[in-house]
Amino acid sequence: MSTTAPAPVPASEEAQREVVEMCAELIRFDTSNPTSDERACADRVVELLAEAGIGSELVESAPGRANVIARIPGADPARGALLVHGHLDVVPADPAEWRVPPFSGEIRDGYLWGRGAIDMKDTVAVMLATARHFARTGTRPAREIVLAFLADEEAGGRFGAHWLVEHRPDLFAGVTEAIGEGGGFSYALDDTRRLYPIENAQRGMAWMELTADGRAGHGSSPNDENAVTDLAETLTRIGRHTFPVRLIEPVRALLAEAARLQGVDLDLDADDLDAELARLGHVADFMQVVLRNSANPTMFTAGYQTNVIPGRATARVDGRFLPGHEQELLDAIDALLLPSVSRRWVNHDIAMETSFDGPLVDAMCAAVRAEDPDGHPVPYCNPGGTDAKAFTKLGIRCFGFKGLKLPHDLDYGRLFHGVDERVPLEGLRFGVRVMTRLWQDC
Repeated sequence: MSTTAPAPVPASEEAQREVVEMCAELIRFDTSNPTSDERACADRVVELLAEAGIGSELVESAPGRANVIARIPGADPARGALLVHGHLDVVPADPAEWRVPPFSGEIRDGYLWGRGAIDMKDTVAVMLATARHFARTGTRPAREIVLAFLADEEAGGRFGAHWLVEHRPDLFAGVTEAIGEGGGFSYALDDTRRLYPIENAQRGMAWMELTADGRAGHGSSPNDENAVTDLAETLTRIGRHTFPVRLIEPVRALLAEAARLQGVDLDLDADDLDAELARLGHVADFMQVVLRNSANPTMFTAGYQTNVIPGRATARVDGRFLPGHEQELLDAIDALLLPSVSRRWVNHDIAMETSFDGPLVDAMCAAVRAEDPDGHPVPYCNPGGTDAKAFTKLGIRCFGFKGLKLPHDLDYGRLFHGVDERVPLEGLRFGVRVMTRLWQDC
């Protein structure tokens, strides 16, 4: 059997047209997590694959919590498969805050608007349009592609990626590498050039609940064991704590490339690194979130009556740690707790990092450069987390790459989980072109 990949077939006009139509249709399914489920949307994904002759398996981890898996044979069956994954759920949206109804899939001013437009029904639509293009043209990707349309990513993947890895690892047999969300979008370097951060690392997750135990009493009486006071003081200490800068390799590489492109002689080993990075301007602002660990108080609960000092108060803290620096985060948090305050895990997940090399990395970079000659792919550390954390448990090497070119005046980061989420129509079409090239060369 020949292992030579077929001649490249450029992304068709049909694929670039229908990606917009499919993304709008997907947005119209309200898959808000946790108030809705993914089943109706997943059923439509199955139908869209079947229309192109692609079989799939729908797997429910619980009633309505639906995942869809499909395989597309590759030109070289001896190579490990590439997992391409995206999630179907979205975070809730309050219609009163939006300029358009958030589940309308409305097209306005060159954008497709709606909850999920960038997180991440845009990429799901690109996956579908690319798969349908390959099926219609009879083209085989360079190697087998495993498509995964997943549930529950926005709540940690208990009904999606983590459940499948634990209960149906057979669905990912033969997969050696994966691409999902978290990278591959453009970031304006200047008026003409763009960085394309490709995720090869993620910060870990350390969500914790803090509990202060004190002495209950009357609100009018002195009380030096006030649980509310102790917890509030602890949260203030945590919230105002600044963790030291830790330059992991993907962050160092991105900063070095940005400095080179801007003609800045940057000393990344300087004693005053914050001052040194300020010379990069807005790039330094973009990277602040992955320069160090972080811990932010987010919730506080205590009491039931104004004139009663409660005996207990609880709060939540969102902690994130860089690869290799988890213990540093925990030691710092523990040192900031008052003696009356204890902590427990709410959600604890790994940090991850892989090297920025190999044929898949080369193919991602080449696909971006082919479609955007002013684009510069760079390594990247995702400050949050994705379903990739689950797939690393299967020994899969994971990257974040969506292939999305953005207008320079669009504040992409603020649209995640924000109001008036929208994706440029040309960005969707660009994604199909990039993904088509990637599948042919990966």
